[in-house]
Amino acid sequence: MEYMHTHVSIDCVIFGFDGKELNILLIEKEGTKDLKLPGSLIHQTEDTDSAAQRVLYELTGIRRMSLKQFKCFSSPERTTDPSDVGWLEKTYGHPVGRLITIAYLSLCKINRTLSAAARSRSARWCPISEVPQLPFDHNRIVEETLREIRQWIESEPAMLFELLPTKFTLSELRGLYEAIYRKQFDIRNFCKKVARMPYVVRLNEKQTDVAHRAAFFYKFDRIAYNKTRQTID
Repeated sequence: MEYMHTHVSIDCVIFGFDGKELNILLIEKEGTKDLKLPGSLIHQTEDTDSAAQRVLYELTGIRRMSLKQFKCFSSPERTTDPSDVGWLEKTYGHPVGRLITIAYLSLCKINRTLSAAARSRSARWCPISEVPQLPFDHNRIVEETLREIRQWIESEPAMLFELLPTKFTLSELRGLYEAIYRKQFDIRNFCKKVARMPYVVRLNEKQTDVAHRAAFFYKFDRIAYNKTRQTID
């Protein structure tokens, strides 16, 4: 029986919300204009969590970003495209056989400024609707990450508010739900849904300098949220 010669990598799927559409952070493959997920082979002295933090720091300049490991992608078909393998071997300087990647998910506010290091790697926010064909199985990773987010929202809705500004409108919150679930929500029914969320609190403050009717701002109340999550032993 032939045992596989394997490399292990980290790929980070970083989502942000611009108020209208869900975006994903992509970088250019070194030496090309093609886009890919931010990722790297794991260093000999690293574990997977520290490698994921290193990748994000190198690309965004942000340390200690909240990350969730969600799946290992290990299909032999990940390295069947000669152009992908050729780029990988040129970048890392040695032959690559099987490539197993551990995917991490991060949600952050899109207004975070990318570091100079990130800009030098041509990191950019790309709307989900405009994601091009990516190398390896990165398109599949993006799709599976979206499904994972939807499952997490059902059990831990607080994660949604990582994508919103501190003060947000119901229109922005509904837009975020629609971006993640990729479907339209009836405005009236959505307002009823929010009314059942004691941790979404209306502020005595409205939008200014808008052409339409000014909407109230809301905030996420972490204390109220934690109370709803408490269970009776």
